[in-house]
Amino acid sequence: MKKIVVLGAGRVGSAIAIDLSKTYGVTSVDYSEKALNILKKFPIQTRQTDLSKAENVKKSVEDCDLVISAVPGFMGYETLKAIIEAGKDVVDIAFFPENPFELDELAKKHGVTAVVDAGVAPGMGNIILGYHNAQMKVERYECLVGGLPVVREWPYEYKAVFSPIDVIEEYIRPARYVQNGKLVVREALSDAELVHFDGIGTLESWNSDGLRTLVDTMDIPDMIEKTLRYPGTIEYLRVLRDTGFFSYDEVEVNGQKIRPIDLTAKLLFPKWQLKEGEEDYTVMRIVVEGIEDGKPVKYRYDLLDRYDRETKIISMARTTGYTCTAVANLLLKGMYHKPGINPPEYVGEKEENFLFIKKYLAERKVHYHINEV
Repeated sequence: MKKIVVLGAGRVGSAIAIDLSKTYGVTSVDYSEKALNILKKFPIQTRQTDLSKAENVKKSVEDCDLVISAVPGFMGYETLKAIIEAGKDVVDIAFFPENPFELDELAKKHGVTAVVDAGVAPGMGNIILGYHNAQMKVERYECLVGGLPVVREWPYEYKAVFSPIDVIEEYIRPARYVQNGKLVVREALSDAELVHFDGIGTLESWNSDGLRTLVDTMDIPDMIEKTLRYPGTIEYLRVLRDTGFFSYDEVEVNGQKIRPIDLTAKLLFPKWQLKEGEEDYTVMRIVVEGIEDGKPVKYRYDLLDRYDRETKIISMARTTGYTCTAVANLLLKGMYHKPGINPPEYVGEKEENFLFIKKYLAERKVHYHINEV
């Protein structure tokens, strides 16, 4: 039986470990004993260690066939570097802010296939675009995506399933998109629009830096990704951001130096934490337009996924985690092998990979409904 090590036992990392443990030998590694204890009722080995230290990462992965990195974003780059130096193939969902291609030569040197950003968006959106870009001349790509609580609770009407600092990063990192063949950089939370979704109602979309690797890997004249939240969210986020609550620059308070973002994350986490039994949903709409077989075409993918009451796995963990485990299976079955840094659009280029991932997700009741419009 092939062995997999999952680094990170948060909501998404746990869902990944549980899914993979049905077929493979899985070890889950995290600093939190509480998080690891939840996994002990499954056929999963657990190991408590501090993954912020490269030597601990390397020791944790030394006896496995594949690594999944599901650590918080601020740890992601160094964790991936340590995994590559250990010579292990890896599927990564840390969504770290650094450019993953800086590790491309290192991965090739060690013969490591490293698939990064293998979540829902970035992730499945990239896979879909990669597939169509190999089949046609794509002229426009748009991705609208969001994960939200079913119950809208004052004041934030939002729940985070990732590290609070990782979520806040979405609100401060400049958003890049491509318009008329040129890269445009705008501040996050800009260009708000109201968009209707069947089964949900009206949501608010705004610019976020979700294109990530697509900016460098795709020669498409118009590409944009926007995050979805309940209407009114932008206003309070701008107030917090512009007041300095999201700043990484230290300020002095009563003789102590602190980073405002650390305090903000500490205060917001109890408010944003999705508690046991609280339900969420993931909504995504992808539009791919261009020329196929000499004719203009427009494909639309719609996803509306909800909390699974049977397994008690939240939707964002399902949609992110099962995309990751689908890609992991491609590597473990020998269907994908390409030393170096591989964003998901590379994986989606081959039709058999695209169909495998779509089928894998459907078997877990994550359904992407495709329409040619």
